[in-house]
Amino acid sequence: MGLVTALYADPNGNIFDAPGYQAVGRSGSATVRLSPAEMIPLPEGAELMFLPGRTALAARKDKIEPLAGPLLAVAAMLPVGYTRTHLPAFRRQEGAPPLPLFGYTAVALYKDEMYVAAIQSAANDKWDPARYNTADLSRRIARVKKDLPNNRLVDHLAHCSLKWHCCTAQNLFYRRWEAGIPVSPACNANCLGCISLQSAECCPAPQSRIAFQPTAEEVAEVGTYHLTGAPDAIISFGQGCEGEPSLAAGVIAAAVRRIRAQTGRGIININTNAGYTDGIAQIVDAGLNSMRVSIISARPDAYQAYYRAGYRLDDVKASIRYAKAKGVYVSLNMLLFPGFNDRPEEAAAWYDFLAETGVDMVQLRNLNFDPDLFLAAMPPSSAEPIGVRPFLAELARRFPRLRLGSFTVYPG
Repeated sequence: MGLVTALYADPNGNIFDAPGYQAVGRSGSATVRLSPAEMIPLPEGAELMFLPGRTALAARKDKIEPLAGPLLAVAAMLPVGYTRTHLPAFRRQEGAPPLPLFGYTAVALYKDEMYVAAIQSAANDKWDPARYNTADLSRRIARVKKDLPNNRLVDHLAHCSLKWHCCTAQNLFYRRWEAGIPVSPACNANCLGCISLQSAECCPAPQSRIAFQPTAEEVAEVGTYHLTGAPDAIISFGQGCEGEPSLAAGVIAAAVRRIRAQTGRGIININTNAGYTDGIAQIVDAGLNSMRVSIISARPDAYQAYYRAGYRLDDVKASIRYAKAKGVYVSLNMLLFPGFNDRPEEAAAWYDFLAETGVDMVQLRNLNFDPDLFLAAMPPSSAEPIGVRPFLAELARRFPRLRLGSFTVYPG
């Protein structure tokens, strides 16, 4: 089938192939040779990057070794809808800085084309990058500001749209699909991979957190505006620019009731860690339709190592059970890291968790984090990972009614 050829970057970021050297990837801490069967063509919308302070590794004959130079490792960042199966392999140089919060994927050259170690987990052209950051976005923002004057949420989402290029923020101004409504500056967890608030010794957060708590009136005004006018309308609480939305349960519940008093149209969703069960119950009782639960492990020690939370994994289960009992569509946002979620002990815990909670869907999310820092913070394992592809195949086999993908697919 031909050689999957290693890539490297020079200190200026120029990317080259290394003829005669087989590409390698990483599963957890293990470095493995990559074959064509494990690769797919680089998806449209993916981006290549080099990894500062990380020497590229490659295989030649019976050895895996650093490329002489030292030459820097190369990674791909995938668009939504693609799930990586291997990380880029590298040797960290002394004094190397922490990597920014991206989802690093192994990339190589095969038959003169770029290939990545990934699978396509879903297809949804609503999230095509070409549909966002268009030339008319500023004009559209001005229109919504005119329609909803003096609403602090509109100003905040305009800032997120233009500075952070947030897709769910922009959808409010494009008047379509899923629009995010941030509500909570506070959180009950201190996640390693938080994208809006990071401790200085870790890595810079890629965006800033909302600095105020909107009122129920502000939330209801934006929510009603979107649900009554957008096709396939969804509003979502729990965005990247906020903490845990259920901590603002009183505001959300009051806003949901106001919205539903004006329209029954569309889906009301919450993205949550689900650790505050009383808050989740308030929001569910107000009329919530959908709940996406962020989760990285179904084992309490591994869960706590990542979330560093003020609640327990049992609280998450209780929230899911309550929501399911009330008819809410529940999905998991599984933060996926090759060589971690697919450890045998992790996989066994996932099977038990899914059987116990009866969630409707698992949405796969590539974990954005420095691989070395992540593994150093998580409980160690001596067992060899079973592999991302076999792990997902086993989930599908054991739970044939469970949806696997990257985007919520609502029933009916």
